[in-house]
Amino acid sequence: MPCQIRALSVVAVGIALSTLAAGGVSGLSTEDDGFRWKVHDEDRPKPPVVAIENGVPSDAVVLVGAESGTDALRSGDQPCLWSFEDGVLKVNPGTGDIHSRDSFGDCQLHLEWKFPEGRSVNGQMGGNSGVFFLDRYEVQILHTFENESYSDGMAGSIYGQFPPLANPIKPAGQWNTYDIVFRGPRFDDEGDLVRPATLTVMINGVLVQDHVGLLGPTRDKARTSYEPHDPVGPLRFQDHGDPISFRNIWLRSLSAPQMAE
Repeated sequence: MPCQIRALSVVAVGIALSTLAAGGVSGLSTEDDGFRWKVHDEDRPKPPVVAIENGVPSDAVVLVGAESGTDALRSGDQPCLWSFEDGVLKVNPGTGDIHSRDSFGDCQLHLEWKFPEGRSVNGQMGGNSGVFFLDRYEVQILHTFENESYSDGMAGSIYGQFPPLANPIKPAGQWNTYDIVFRGPRFDDEGDLVRPATLTVMINGVLVQDHVGLLGPTRDKARTSYEPHDPVGPLRFQDHGDPISFRNIWLRSLSAPQMAE
């Protein structure tokens, strides 16, 4: 598997760089695409100032916060059916997955989650959830403190594809922090894949996915291939029947990477 991962990453980087050098990818180029600017060009636009208040960047969209309520979330066509109290969102088992009302593409996502004390867990059962980007690409949430399962289903895995590099999950009753950078796939005008989706994942400050190129949308017990889709979509949080709690969920939309000559 490591060789396959390395090969995919090399191919993905080669495709991305060669395509950018040829003039960019549909949906990837930005007004400041990098290639018009010389190294250290004083006229190149400066990065925007981002202030941090109570741990949240000023350019972030807050989905779950101390004063947010659940207006940014939905259960199908209904308001969010998960419980919310004192800034904590909790899975209401049996009510189904929830989605963000708005759609997002490339982004930085921060979320914190907790497994309840006194609840038993066995592999995938008892402490399971997940977060899906574009409603397709899952980063697994699973209570794996002194609990093991199949490797590509452990906490921080890209579900069914790539195991995490480490298992830094905290004991029950303590909050875990996920910081994730997601880049969606890019397709050309004919619908062919130009660059796979990528994920970088930190759990409690530990790198567990290092800019991994996904094989396609994630599925349970199956491998899938890419099909063209919109560059934006809702975030989805999974109801796996377990009362996982969430707090401090915020997201920053990201522009395409910039490169210098």
